[in-house]
Amino acid sequence: MQKINVFFKKLENDAKVPTYGSPYSAGADLYALCKEPVTVPTGKSAFIHTGLSLEIPEGVVGLIYARSGMACKRGVAPANKVGVIDSDYRGEIIVCLHNHGNDDVVIENGERVAQMVFAPYFTAEFAESEELSDTSRGAGGFGSTGTK
Repeated sequence: MQKINVFFKKLENDAKVPTYGSPYSAGADLYALCKEPVTVPTGKSAFIHTGLSLEIPEGVVGLIYARSGMACKRGVAPANKVGVIDSDYRGEIIVCLHNHGNDDVVIENGERVAQMVFAPYFTAEFAESEELSDTSRGAGGFGSTGTK
């Protein structure tokens, strides 16, 4: 398993450093930093502060995903499904949580609200072409490969 150095800055003294739940966890848990509990009403979204800013290495992206327990048990997940933190962003990491459930959800200070996975990425050099190579799938779109 490859490791990278990610420098962080606490914007508030009470901010919690991301942690991994086990030695083989892919995602580092992000913690809520709120002076008072934040209610996420059903069908609505709320911004949850972490009190941290990061220096992600060039060529790496921070991807913010739902924590499975929050998403499956409480119906709360990042509003944009997957947050993208670019390596040149130095502002606070803020998670916008959306409540997909039937009940309001209260987020407490210090609660694990999302997880961040670090991954390498490529940027593309776009080149226009009159023709693209043929494949067996071709232009078949949604569901074109079947369901079973």
